[in-house]
Amino acid sequence: MAPMDIRLLSVFDEIYKSRSVTAAAAALDLGQPAVSVALSKLRHQFGDPLFVRTSNGMEPTPFGEGLVRPVRSVLEALDAVTGHRDDFDPASSSRTFRICMTDISQLVLLPRLWKTLSATAPHIRIEVLPLSHDIARLLESGEADLALGFMPQLEAGFYQNVLFDQKFVCMVSEHHPRIQNELTLQHFASEDHAVISSSGSAPVLIDQEIGRLGLNRRISLRIPNFISAALVVEHTDLIITIPERLGAVLKGRGALRSFPVPFKLPDYQVKQHWHERYHNDPGLVWLRRVIADLLSGA
Repeated sequence: MAPMDIRLLSVFDEIYKSRSVTAAAAALDLGQPAVSVALSKLRHQFGDPLFVRTSNGMEPTPFGEGLVRPVRSVLEALDAVTGHRDDFDPASSSRTFRICMTDISQLVLLPRLWKTLSATAPHIRIEVLPLSHDIARLLESGEADLALGFMPQLEAGFYQNVLFDQKFVCMVSEHHPRIQNELTLQHFASEDHAVISSSGSAPVLIDQEIGRLGLNRRISLRIPNFISAALVVEHTDLIITIPERLGAVLKGRGALRSFPVPFKLPDYQVKQHWHERYHNDPGLVWLRRVIADLLSGA
């Protein structure tokens, strides 16, 4: 095989992360034609398409998938030799960071993060990714830089930093005909509920504890995320049990009332998680510190 331009490997890695030639070009601060030419050279070099266009973006071929680890090993070794990772400057960097987070974390963090970045790192770009079942793989591969939320499945094998403790509250419409000044255990058992079918592990924690206590809960609506459910509750007679910080954000922005949960639910910790491969990456060290400063104790 002929000698390879090492810069082509960065193109390969970015296309793999983003599943997009356009997004890879933006991350590398290159024109899209330049990335397309680089991909063409890579295909010729390896005698394989490497990536094929699908409805989900540019998906790697089996051969391309097999290249990921050796390509990243080469790039990491090159970074170590050149000292590239010692030069991160947030004021001038145009790096794209990919953060997996729940809808709650988006609402609580993103406005503050955007304000901070606008003042101190105006060229930094943030791409928000949903939490998924393969979050561990995304962090290990570098397709995601951080994951924020309550994710017990990442307790082992990943670095983590506690951002804040979280507890639950119940919310109902301000115009609820039967719940005005307090929400009792009888209300909880007799009224209809909206519950979350997917948004991290917090809904699972609620379900498990209610089952353990043997409590009744009439579930009338299942909806994919907390924010949509809260907006529905505002205009119905439903009850929703949600994390306290989300309740604090929503309260006052809509016709909603917040009450303590009428039984004991365990608190939990919201953390940021990252893979050990990127523990010393100066850009990620900086980003983790910014997020911790914005959320810890706030």
